[in-house]
Amino acid sequence: ILYLGSRSDDAFTDKDLELVRQVATALALFLENALTHEALQHEKQGLEKLIEISRTLTPSLDAKKLLVEIANCTRAVFKQDFAHLALYDKAADQMRISSLDTSTAHDFLGKEISVPVAECPSGISLRLGKIMCFGTSELTDIKSRFMDSMLATGVRTVCCFPLVTRNNPIGVLCIASKKDDAFVPGTIELMTQVLPQVAVALENSRAYGEIASLKDRLIKEKFYLEQEIRDALDFEEIVGQSPALTQLLSQVKTVAPSDATVLILGETGTGKELIARAVHRHSSRAAGNFIKVNCAAIPTGLLESELFGHEKGAFTGAVSQKIGRLELADKGTLLLDEVGEISLELQPKLLRALQDHEFERLGGTRTIRVNVRIIAATNRDLSDAVAKREFRSDLYYRLHVFPLHLPPLRERHEDIPLLVRYFVQKFARRMAKKIDAIPVDAMEALERWHWPGNIRELENFLERSVILTEGTSLRVPVGELCNLNADGNRSIPGTLEELERHYILQVLRQVGGVISGSDGAAAKLGMKRTTLQSKMLRLGISKEDVN
Repeated sequence: ILYLGSRSDDAFTDKDLELVRQVATALALFLENALTHEALQHEKQGLEKLIEISRTLTPSLDAKKLLVEIANCTRAVFKQDFAHLALYDKAADQMRISSLDTSTAHDFLGKEISVPVAECPSGISLRLGKIMCFGTSELTDIKSRFMDSMLATGVRTVCCFPLVTRNNPIGVLCIASKKDDAFVPGTIELMTQVLPQVAVALENSRAYGEIASLKDRLIKEKFYLEQEIRDALDFEEIVGQSPALTQLLSQVKTVAPSDATVLILGETGTGKELIARAVHRHSSRAAGNFIKVNCAAIPTGLLESELFGHEKGAFTGAVSQKIGRLELADKGTLLLDEVGEISLELQPKLLRALQDHEFERLGGTRTIRVNVRIIAATNRDLSDAVAKREFRSDLYYRLHVFPLHLPPLRERHEDIPLLVRYFVQKFARRMAKKIDAIPVDAMEALERWHWPGNIRELENFLERSVILTEGTSLRVPVGELCNLNADGNRSIPGTLEELERHYILQVLRQVGGVISGSDGAAAKLGMKRTTLQSKMLRLGISKEDVN
């Protein structure tokens, strides 16, 4: 409205009024253009801010850098005193709150904290699904330690912006000020346009973090599985046709399709790992990982970390996060070899992981859920260990769901010729030799031997035989297996280690104690001089024994 005033009565004539109407019309157009220009300038500035924010947030994938950039964006719009991001933890129904203003002291935040949804403004805003501004009275009405700490820092206004992607709430962006009614509708409207970009940037950052974590895990799995494959290639097939083995394989086919825990019992060297792989291969988890851990080969202090993993800094030497074998075996199978050697202190945690399918890494607080089938193997009598209180009964019953008893090689005499031919051909191919004949007397001697070390002993013995063979007929050092005493009784070394010691001594005596050289014991045994010396040291062979 344009006002004109005069101190005289009847100061304006109709002609004056007509002139003023014309001036007012022109002035109205001028003002309209000026206001439109101002509005356009304001909108342009807002769009420039949006473009700048978009340019800033779009390439951000690192979570820490992204939080700093979000704080810079909000500060450009609001000039806030505090800003924090609250991510929704659906499982715990809590808000995980992190400070965005790294340059300002947050007495009420510090490190990331978790607050129940109903005890913070961000949780209330998320639950109602709308932008909310809280004044001092509304903040005071929220009774919680978190709010008491926030109010104590002088906060008087909090504005909360829910972050939603594809209709899924991921968290809330909170802006706080020490002034009353600090945020005008215009800035809130501008922030409303920024929110989708912030939400997408956060989701991209989280996805990038998950991909990086999965990539790191795949690299670790690949390295682990490459080692496992190298070990597994020695057992391409289960060799044998004896009734004892046929019955065992029938039981494997019965239990494999289920997810039942399997306990494999048998002497050392009977092929427990091979049977475990067969159970995995014939199960619905065949596409998943087959992970093994030898409980006897890992020191007790490190076994817990090997099974469950650890967080960085969990103990001295934990310089990075480690994924445990249980986590690697998720949706696959975990073989606990030599399970009877697990310490009593570790058994309760293992039992909980087997029963609840969840655990925490060493030094961690996050519960990790896994879907793993457990196969345990041992050469010990676990029931006897339970009776002696050396093994927990509840863990034993959890493992003893479907026991498989592996027969020793002495109960599978029919399989020895098949195994002999299989191992001879395998080692001959590896050493580029052609061996097409096995002497009858040698095969009979191999069948008569009771093989205390079972298949492993047979395999090692045949590898040595192939090394010694120079022609196409296998040279079997039968004398190593059974030496006759003067009275005709058979003198038999009791273990594979005793057999190896006996054979090395025999070769050393043949060459007069000489180790190196083309005619020395090392050359005849097909190994390096240093290898032979370390074996002699391990087996306790001295010069006096040779002489």
